[in-house]
Amino acid sequence: MAKICPLCEKKSSMGGGYSNRVRATQFNPTGKRRRQPNLQWAKLLSGKRMKACTKCIKAGKHLSIR
Repeated sequence: MAKICPLCEKKSSMGGGYSNRVRATQFNPTGKRRRQPNLQWAKLLSGKRMKACTKCIKAGKHLSIR
């Protein structure tokens, strides 16, 4: 199962960029880091369960799916 929210299509993104101010001083670069969406199991009105991101769960988007 891919780490993508089926409701809002939120997916992973790359993080760990640096500003130019950081590069002008003592610079110790670390690797890029992939940030994953916070997917949790949510129960639908039909009784089934699906994974959804926490933003969609708070907004109640998972309740509109049957």
